[in-house]
Amino acid sequence: MKLKNIIGHFNTINKHRWEVFKLSIRAGIPLRGLLHDLSKYSPTEFWESAKYYQGGKRSPIPAARDDKGYSIAWLHHKGRNKHHFEYWYDAKQIEIPVLPRKYAKELICDMLAAGLVYKGKDWTTDFEINYWNKVESTTMANDKMKKFCREVYTEISKDGINNVVTKKNLDKLYDKYCR
Repeated sequence: MKLKNIIGHFNTINKHRWEVFKLSIRAGIPLRGLLHDLSKYSPTEFWESAKYYQGGKRSPIPAARDDKGYSIAWLHHKGRNKHHFEYWYDAKQIEIPVLPRKYAKELICDMLAAGLVYKGKDWTTDFEINYWNKVESTTMANDKMKKFCREVYTEISKDGINNVVTKKNLDKLYDKYCR
C-alpha cells in the first residue's frame, strides 16, 4: 500500500466530514455532523479504503467490490451509521422503515458532501438530482424517503444548497413526505 494513498484517503475523510459538519449545522443537527462517519477511521474501514483509494474523486467502495466482489469496509460502515438506508433493513424484511428525521437530514448532508468533495470545482447544483435519477430505482429505501430525497435534490438544482439545506426547510420537506 502506498503512503500517498493512506494520506490521501485520510485527507478525503476529513474533507468529507468537514463538509457534512457545515451542512449539518445549517440543517439543525450539529451533533450528527460532529459524530458523522467516525467509523471510517476504524482499521476495518480505513485500511481497505486506503488500499482502494481513488484519488479523492470517488468512493473506494466500488473499486473494492470490483476487485473482490464485496467491500468489508462498506459492510462495516453501513452497520454502524444510521444515516444510511442500508442500516435500517434486513434481507427478510417486507417493509423498509422511514429513517428518523435526524438521520434523514444527515443522509442529505452526507450525499451533498460526497458530491462536493468528489466533484470539487466541477460540482453543480444539478449534480445530486442527476445522480439520484441514476440510483433511485435500485436504492433500497422506503418510498416516502425516496420522495423526500427527490424533492430536496430537485429544490437544490433550482435554488442551491444554501436556500434548501436549512433546518426549517428540511423539517418541512420531511414532514411533507415522511410523517
